[in-house]
Amino acid sequence: MQIHLYCNGVQSGPFPVEQVRQMLASGELKPTDHVFHEGLTDWVQASQSPALAPPGTPPPLPQTGAPAGTGLFGTGYNTDTRRDFEYQIEGRPDYAFVTVQVPANQTLKVEASAMATMDSNLQMKTKMRGGLARLLTGESLFVNEFTAANVPGSIGIAPGAPGDLEHVYLDGDTIFLQSSGFVAGGMGVTLDSQWQGLKGFFSGEGLFLIKCSGKGDLWFNTYGAMFCMNVSGSYVVDTGHIVAFTEGLQYQIGRIGGYKSLFFSGEGLVCKFSGHGKVWIQTRKLGAFANWAQAFRPVANSGGGGGDD
Repeated sequence: MQIHLYCNGVQSGPFPVEQVRQMLASGELKPTDHVFHEGLTDWVQASQSPALAPPGTPPPLPQTGAPAGTGLFGTGYNTDTRRDFEYQIEGRPDYAFVTVQVPANQTLKVEASAMATMDSNLQMKTKMRGGLARLLTGESLFVNEFTAANVPGSIGIAPGAPGDLEHVYLDGDTIFLQSSGFVAGGMGVTLDSQWQGLKGFFSGEGLFLIKCSGKGDLWFNTYGAMFCMNVSGSYVVDTGHIVAFTEGLQYQIGRIGGYKSLFFSGEGLVCKFSGHGKVWIQTRKLGAFANWAQAFRPVANSGGGGGDD
């Protein structure tokens, strides 16, 4: 069995169960640190893990209690408990759905067509954002703003893509999202579609990224499940698997082999990150799924009619 660890705000692993037991015995891993492994549905404290129970003792009944911001598969990348809006994410990582509580007379902006449910006191206004830039990204030209009139209200938000959804709180920080990643945000979060020039063009993943900056809550989604890597130095990610990354990272689009590899390996182009920051990665790639599904498409019969004369 392999075990993932979450200690001091950092996720690591997986490690063999015997190694984790040794880490517990030496004090390197505390009983209150969180672990995740096969057989669990969420993170638990190491002391509550059935796999780490001392030999000869009955395994403890696991108590779910994931660190703030962690998901079913242990994303572990948003331990910041700051927020302007209370929220709950359900259905992750396959069909994530977020319910946001909007305080009285406060406003939440939501990507067009993402609203699924809402209280009747919420009032909606539609505004154009970004003009031609947003049109070229494949995003909607419009963002809906929902205001809780006089009393608090809740809104249920369903992203278009089947996959995971995550929340971060920006406090003067900047995150770059893939063009279809934005789901919702506070009014203090600024969205700016950034032209990526040849970087974006040759990546084949779109010409734009969304620059999210300012202060407030930000929710974004992905196709497939999602996890985060802390980059210190350099790291390579297939362009089709990038969800988001922080401003402190520099990047270059390139190939990992020669031109034959580029066209025939199926790997395509990659993004080579350098510096210090975080990269959010999706576990599935839409283009690869489309290629897989192509083999199952029905083929039209090109033969003769065979009808009655």
